[in-house]
Amino acid sequence: MSIVVDKWQEASLVSFSRGNSVQSTAVEIKDLTKAFGTNKVLRGIDLELHAGQVTALMGANGAGKSTLVKVLCGVHSANGGQIKMFGASYAPASPSAAIEAGVVTVHQSINDGVIPDLDVASNLMLDRLANGGGFFVNKRAIRVEARKLAALIGLEVDMRQMVSDLGLADRQLVAIARAMAHKPKLLILDEPTSSLSAKEAVRLFELLDRLRVQGVAILYISHRSSDIRRIADRIVAMRDGRISGVFEGVSLDYEGAVKAMLGHSMSEISLDIPMPGAPVLRLGDIALLPESEPFSLDLHDGEVVAITGLVGSGKSALAEVIFGLAKPAAGHMELRGAPYAPRHQAAAIAAGVFQAPKDRASNAVIQGFDITKNITLPFSKRHSKMGLLSRQSERTTAQRMVQELGIVCQHVTDDIGSLSGGNQQKTMVGRWMAEDANVLVLDEPFQGVDIKARRDIGAKIRATAKGRATVVMVAEMDEAVEIADRIIVMADHTIKGDHRNENIDLNMVLAQVAGSSETSGHINAG
Repeated sequence: MSIVVDKWQEASLVSFSRGNSVQSTAVEIKDLTKAFGTNKVLRGIDLELHAGQVTALMGANGAGKSTLVKVLCGVHSANGGQIKMFGASYAPASPSAAIEAGVVTVHQSINDGVIPDLDVASNLMLDRLANGGGFFVNKRAIRVEARKLAALIGLEVDMRQMVSDLGLADRQLVAIARAMAHKPKLLILDEPTSSLSAKEAVRLFELLDRLRVQGVAILYISHRSSDIRRIADRIVAMRDGRISGVFEGVSLDYEGAVKAMLGHSMSEISLDIPMPGAPVLRLGDIALLPESEPFSLDLHDGEVVAITGLVGSGKSALAEVIFGLAKPAAGHMELRGAPYAPRHQAAAIAAGVFQAPKDRASNAVIQGFDITKNITLPFSKRHSKMGLLSRQSERTTAQRMVQELGIVCQHVTDDIGSLSGGNQQKTMVGRWMAEDANVLVLDEPFQGVDIKARRDIGAKIRATAKGRATVVMVAEMDEAVEIADRIIVMADHTIKGDHRNENIDLNMVLAQVAGSSETSGHINAG
């Protein structure tokens, strides 16, 4: 099978005319260098960011993107080179100094941009309260001002609600709205749509359009071609601590940017799709909600099934039912011919059904633990003899997953927090691939990772598929196309389409994603 991945994005692009007016330079970076000990991370960066322009920044894990951003927002100081902001020397000594200068960052880790134990209004107005808010605070006035900020991006939540009670997408929007309170001159967004629905992403893009007109320079870190084609005026690629390519013009060369980022072209994906084995997990007349249409689904040995659909389509709800985190409203399941109805996740794990959840920061990564513990913790009994835990056994397993998934680290005893986001994601996937499974469910395993990390994870998933059924929940169609033997489309908490991953009619798939039913009844492709 051979298919050009970008056809999906081309079919769903939102047209937008930006004009070609000459833009002034907001930020000028010359010969910027940064090293940590002997590790040279930035090797002479030369880059201009223009007022009223969106610059998309692409780069594989370790390319230096995060370090460049941290220098710009005052987390790290550069070892050499110069940065100018609107012609004046710029070298922030702290993140607060960067914010005062007009450089505002929304980090990929949402918890870096919100305080879960405060309500929405306090989060949105926190910086104003911290700078002269006084001992007594008029909460009603604070909520009024907070609603104005929330309205900028269409955030519709109760200002009195605790942020910890919000869903992932709403927390992301709170972080973005909070950034707007600073009236940025340079706004840096790191994978901002990774947790947003299509509707929420459109609101974000409309906000960025308005900021562009107001002359704000925007640095947009993403690898999603749909995002980049919609919002970017130009693409900057990084590789090995250097700028490896700049692409701009009416027709942005996304494929050229990918090649500059990776050092080779990856415009087409070819998969050898085997015939599926015997059914491993059978779902019969499952209704995820009382009002949703029941469906049946067989998942086969050796088969990689991608389940795609918009946020809220039911993908994560299905993952939770399979893993014992929720019960279906109706229906039944069989695992290798025996009834399967896990009461909780421990029962699912005991049955060999594993799930890597989405939102690694909140639901997967164990902060303060090393890489080894993050990989082996759910399977501690398998590394114990006579009640004694074998640290060597744990490390051997961790070292195997580090090697097989290409996790970039110094040692398996490194703290998980020392890894980049992409390498943390590989670690979370490695946790559930370290042991043999009957069913492996991966909910958005590519969330917030670059293209190379995505391909590394995908290759490992496919190479180890025999002996289990594998289900991968993805929001992006190109991710489904490059990993799956079969693609299932969900909408309204039921199955709308089933496609063997060959010569797919993308127009039909788009209609199904939007909720148009093309397939009904029992799904059992093979």
